[in-house]
Amino acid sequence: MFKIILPLLFLLFCTRFSYSQERITTVLQDGWKFCPGENPAAMLTSFDDSHWQSVTIPHDWAIAGPFIADGDGNTGKLPWKGEGWYRRKLDIPAPHKEKRIYLLFDGIMAFPSVYLNGQLVGGWDYGYNSFYLDITDHVDFDDENVLAVHADTRQHDSRWYPGGGIYRKIRMIVVDPVHVAIWGTYITTPIIKPHYADVRVAATLNNCTETAADVEIEHIIFSAQREVAKARATAKIAAQQGKMIETTLTVVNPTRWDVDNPHLYTLITTIYRHDQPVDSYTSTFGVREMRFTPDHGFYLNDRHVQFKGVCLHHDHGPLGAAFYRRAMQRQLEIMKEMGCNAIRTSHNTAAPEVLELCDEMGLLVLNEVFDKYDAKADIVDTTDFDDFAQRNIRNFVVRDRNHPSVFLWSVGNEIGDVQWNKDNGFYKLQTMVNFVKKYDPTRPTTLVCDSYESAALRHFDYYDVHCWNYGRRYSLARQLEPNKSVIISESASTVSTRGFYELPLPDDKTDFTNSLQVSSYDLHAPQWAEVADDDFMWQQEEPYIAGEFVWTGFDYLGEPTPYNNFWLRRLGPPDAQASRSSYFGIVDLCGIPKDRYYLYKSYWRPQATTVHILPHWNWPDRIGQNVPVFVYTNGDCAELFLNDRSLGRRCKEPKSAKSIERFRLMWSDVAYEPGTLKAIAYRVGEKIGESILKTASEPVALRLTPDRTTLQPDGADLSYILIEAMDRDGNLCPLADNKIDIELTGAGRIAGMGNGNPQSLNGFQSSSVNLFYGKAMVIIQSASRAGRAMIKATSDGLKGDSVSIETD
Repeated sequence: MFKIILPLLFLLFCTRFSYSQERITTVLQDGWKFCPGENPAAMLTSFDDSHWQSVTIPHDWAIAGPFIADGDGNTGKLPWKGEGWYRRKLDIPAPHKEKRIYLLFDGIMAFPSVYLNGQLVGGWDYGYNSFYLDITDHVDFDDENVLAVHADTRQHDSRWYPGGGIYRKIRMIVVDPVHVAIWGTYITTPIIKPHYADVRVAATLNNCTETAADVEIEHIIFSAQREVAKARATAKIAAQQGKMIETTLTVVNPTRWDVDNPHLYTLITTIYRHDQPVDSYTSTFGVREMRFTPDHGFYLNDRHVQFKGVCLHHDHGPLGAAFYRRAMQRQLEIMKEMGCNAIRTSHNTAAPEVLELCDEMGLLVLNEVFDKYDAKADIVDTTDFDDFAQRNIRNFVVRDRNHPSVFLWSVGNEIGDVQWNKDNGFYKLQTMVNFVKKYDPTRPTTLVCDSYESAALRHFDYYDVHCWNYGRRYSLARQLEPNKSVIISESASTVSTRGFYELPLPDDKTDFTNSLQVSSYDLHAPQWAEVADDDFMWQQEEPYIAGEFVWTGFDYLGEPTPYNNFWLRRLGPPDAQASRSSYFGIVDLCGIPKDRYYLYKSYWRPQATTVHILPHWNWPDRIGQNVPVFVYTNGDCAELFLNDRSLGRRCKEPKSAKSIERFRLMWSDVAYEPGTLKAIAYRVGEKIGESILKTASEPVALRLTPDRTTLQPDGADLSYILIEAMDRDGNLCPLADNKIDIELTGAGRIAGMGNGNPQSLNGFQSSSVNLFYGKAMVIIQSASRAGRAMIKATSDGLKGDSVSIETD
């Protein structure tokens, strides 16, 4: 456990935590005990947990495996179904007896029940949502306190790997009895001019005393280190009541938040009683204008912005569902480098840090709360739908509504009974949308749809923006209601395996083979989906489309289309051959880019030089046979050379009705010979860059490349170390599959390992991993103290490599 008590000066620059001398936040990270299974007495203070496993939070109880070979690939073949208990001692000193004490949970999978000193304090029913509890009346201020949390995933349903347990952080917040409520400021900017912006702050204050409280509330807005606005107001708050107090401040010459300049302001809200500060609360916000137009899409600060978005699931590959801020930051950095400017939180309430990072990095967010209105949202037979909707929408919206990155609220994804108005579907839709608008009337709403003909029932009358998945299914809705903007909320669903290529090229996108991998020529997609180029072409031809959100940015655990259990059963192979993770990602499960990454980058970042050649050039069994070569480039033409012999120049065909001819350069007949491929790219006749690909010889050495060599000593920072096999000339060996052993000494631990192979059942928390098409990844987690970690990689017959990671 570590405590953070910030002086007021430091508060001005801190956006991650919100407290002052009077507000103490403790992150309950260490000191936890965990035991899977049923333990009827585990909530009791006297219970002996000394034999339980010691864990830190975040913790996903299933990611360590072992994999269930004949299990359901759709949920990752991991043992996430079950129940488990967590216990921890709480240090709550006697002086806190005059305070109020909250526990704020970012997310627990699933149906958590929270006990303090043997007494049930409360719980929640949606495993992806944040919630909080006031535990003050259950605290023993004269003795040690024991917190116990029961999580139970047995009623939870999922179409992907959900994880299990306390997979996001928990904070204990100690405040004065008169204080700003949890998520207690609502900040809007109703008037924005070039020379000023009015900032409206609606602050909710709680008075937990037995008498009315006269308070003065002070708001100060900072831009970086500079105070730019200040206002005060007074109020009387009745005993045991809360009260919302509105104040308007004016910022002169505001700097607008934008994807290219994500400027954030900091609001410090301080409550005074008897001229003394009793609570201080920090919020961040941005000043920006957003609007949708039916014929020209989305505008941010009066500038047209096309969504170049990706959908992201909540897991982090080898880390499972356990949420680490650095893991999310890395995902977003990789996506942003590709040209991505928007994220869809598919299909659940994201961790709060996701929104914080998007604010800081200039990424727009389509913020989605649910998948289906059933057990996938933890709605079961006994659930009161209206009560469930009100509580969960409130927490979702009130927690996230100050984030300038959020441009659209989604109340669900591909819900068949809602789209077809079965089982009171439209009533449920209206209920969800109304609650969103109650808590944030400033942003539009949507329902993500996939049933083309259901548009005839006009469910879009209940929400503001058309969001449709795949295959131009938006066309009927657009025809029936042309006054609403259109977003392709899931595009492509192209599938591929990093580093794997299969010949001949497919005649049809659904020509999947029994290889159990998908060729990285990027020509495959399920029947209901399309290749990436199709969505580029549709947006070129239909300018009213506001943009796309690719399914998906990263591979994720579960949903291994096409090689799931159902597909294999039809063909005869056993369940054990079903894959355990997806093929949809633009990058693989470990964050290593696939070829498709460079296709998107070439289109989404036209000013950044991209020249990417595929496939690899190691085909010893195809000498003299055809190996097609593709080039992804932001240029309009390229010339290809094999061993210094020109194979001709190809140019993109912008008028072609075949989408891949518009965005790729393809040499379909290349007789393979070992050596060197070189592509020189041109734009308007001028050379913009080149790329070289060589035939590698046998691997002789390993190479380790960490993304970071210095970590924070917080026990939660991460370094991702890429492992590669190299030949004697320093070329990547694209077919290497050597077993790699990893040894770590010093400060830190191995948090996870992987190689991007959807078929692999090697444990993520092993000390060894096989290279997959020449590459693998090890993830190092920092210690809670300063020190150095030495990571050594070895493999039989290869020269090893090592790197050091400093925790400082």
